[in-house]
Amino acid sequence: MKPVKRILFLTDNFPPEVNAPATRTYEHALEWQNAGHEVTIITSFPNYPKGKLFDGYKQRLWKSDDDFPFRVIRVWTIMFPNSGFLKRVIDQLSYAIMAFIVGFFIKSDVIVATSPQFFTAVSGRWLSFFKRTPWIMEIRDLWPETIAAVGAMNKGRVYRALERLELRLYKSASKLIVVTDTFKKKIIARGIAPNKISVHKNGVILEKFKPGPKDLELLQAMPELEGKFVFGYIGTHGMTHGLDFVLKAIKQLENSNSEIHFLFIGEGAEKRNLVELSDKLKLSNITFHPLVSKDVVARYLSLMDVSLVILKKSDTFKTVIPSKIFEAAALQKPILLGLEGETKEIIQSYNAGLCFEPENESEFIERCKNILDNQRYLEYQKGCEKLALDFDRKQIALQVLETIITD
Repeated sequence: MKPVKRILFLTDNFPPEVNAPATRTYEHALEWQNAGHEVTIITSFPNYPKGKLFDGYKQRLWKSDDDFPFRVIRVWTIMFPNSGFLKRVIDQLSYAIMAFIVGFFIKSDVIVATSPQFFTAVSGRWLSFFKRTPWIMEIRDLWPETIAAVGAMNKGRVYRALERLELRLYKSASKLIVVTDTFKKKIIARGIAPNKISVHKNGVILEKFKPGPKDLELLQAMPELEGKFVFGYIGTHGMTHGLDFVLKAIKQLENSNSEIHFLFIGEGAEKRNLVELSDKLKLSNITFHPLVSKDVVARYLSLMDVSLVILKKSDTFKTVIPSKIFEAAALQKPILLGLEGETKEIIQSYNAGLCFEPENESEFIERCKNILDNQRYLEYQKGCEKLALDFDRKQIALQVLETIITD
């Protein structure tokens, strides 16, 4: 049996925030703690994506959060909404500085810092340097490439400087954990040794997402969904997602397919613009719902007949695998995917839904109609079941742990 390790994990996002980094970190840390290791999380006070402190919390320089089965320390940050490049940099820098200060006094055998918040990795690297402790970089996005892909940064001097910093971080880390095979290929192409990089994809806790009937209580609260075939999107309404394209396309389905309704759940930088666009188009086949907590996500997913997963058309996004596909698959909700690359390969290989070219309006509408076919729909559900079983997050968490604790 390997000795107990004291794992210090840096993440800007953590429950009760409900984005992918928060969920992945919590569910992995829980398995690591259950395996007998000592886990300490340093995170911010919850405020994502609106940049507003969640109810029940009050910012302090630092404070232990006793609501978890492992140690969680929250640190003060400058809070901004998840929009605007400069504001996000200030937000992320403030967390990185505070995480470094507090982390310096935490005893640890290994430090793990996770992106996509780039400066979290910088904090992990400097903690490693001053504490003489190995550090591991978990790479969830290729940053700053992703920022440039949505037009938030041009590829000028600042971009090139950040790329150089990114490469130095890769080199200084003892190991790199990436969430897609494509990430590994791209990092190897930049001169990093393949044996330094481990691929551990996202997944789903199967016990939390079990297939079943639609939640009647929620249906009663949203009567416009009654008797409808619901295409649902749940997650951040951000710059990278291209959700305005969906709104423009579904206007054509109001008359031809009145049984179809769209449900958008979440918040983000583009939420207000999307609501205004819906009003402008006078859409009657869409419902917007606020962000919901992680413990009720499965209930809201139950309302959907199809899970919509979409990102803007960009070569950069061919490298990502949105974690929401695994939760939808566990509930046997076929996936309508507007994304190319590795995610498309997964959906097609498992026959877990249909894919369309990102931002291709005619193809999107055609796929919406195609997925209504009952026989195909049942086949997609079977594909979803197999997909979810192959991406059991508990097993993935233990594999990540093995990477972390193996010298």
